[in-house]
Amino acid sequence: MTNTILVINGPNLDMLGTRQPEVYGYDTLADVEALCRRIGKEEGVEIDFRQSDSEAEIMGWIKQARGTAAGLLINPAGFTSTSIAILDSLLIYEGPIIEVHISPLFRRDEFRHLSYVSKAATAKIEGFGIRGYDFAIRKLAELARG
Repeated sequence: MTNTILVINGPNLDMLGTRQPEVYGYDTLADVEALCRRIGKEEGVEIDFRQSDSEAEIMGWIKQARGTAAGLLINPAGFTSTSIAILDSLLIYEGPIIEVHISPLFRRDEFRHLSYVSKAATAKIEGFGIRGYDFAIRKLAELARG
């Protein structure tokens, strides 16, 4: 096991800052990555930061993380309430998983309230903007240290 935290961002998160800023704010995915890397450095962990619109690619990354990543932070975005396949991949991963959402799902469309990912997650953070990533990285680093 390494001291690497895998950060997975799901579909359309590459459009942060321009897509529905009234919901997601004006921070970009590059801002999220910079934040994660800064917090990772402070906490003494490496950050492997990824984004994909492909369910299959995300599933592959999760499976590759078995035995290699100390923790997993996932913002499944649009796959949150639709992907049993991502849930099944997360259930295979043996380390801590923190689910992060920039917006508060409970205040959004009702179909967004269900999260399959939550069934595999150690914890869930939502509604704090990109600051949720900050807290998640710190907690995963703490868990990695034992």
